[in-house]
Amino acid sequence: MSQLEPYIHFDGTCAEAMRFYERALGGKLEMMMKASDAPPPSQVPPGKGDQIMHARLVLGDRTLLASDWMSPAPFEGIKGFSLSLTYPNVAEAQRVFDALAAGGKINMPMAKTFWSEIFGMVVDRFGVPWMVSGPMVKY
Repeated sequence: MSQLEPYIHFDGTCAEAMRFYERALGGKLEMMMKASDAPPPSQVPPGKGDQIMHARLVLGDRTLLASDWMSPAPFEGIKGFSLSLTYPNVAEAQRVFDALAAGGKINMPMAKTFWSEIFGMVVDRFGVPWMVSGPMVKY
């Protein structure tokens, strides 16, 4: 069976972001490799040795993958998508939303919608856009 796993690139903040997500989302950071630890060392771009080559955060049966931007091309930022989280209760959805919003920007405050008991959108302090939902409304 195929799996779809989001892979995010950061501009030098991957380690901080993934440790934050581990705490805020209740996941398990299973791997975080610096570029200088990847073979062969001669392939590491100059000045990138302490940056993250690959990180893996497990959230239940899902995985979030990430690294710092290693390309010589300028980092263009994180754009064009949102990561969506759904929780079985309003309290957990609100807790995670509040954690992601700390130092970030709320685009849509948490509120009841026609499809969910609670829903909101936020861009966290690392520039990653999130949509957070609570339980779905029953018709």
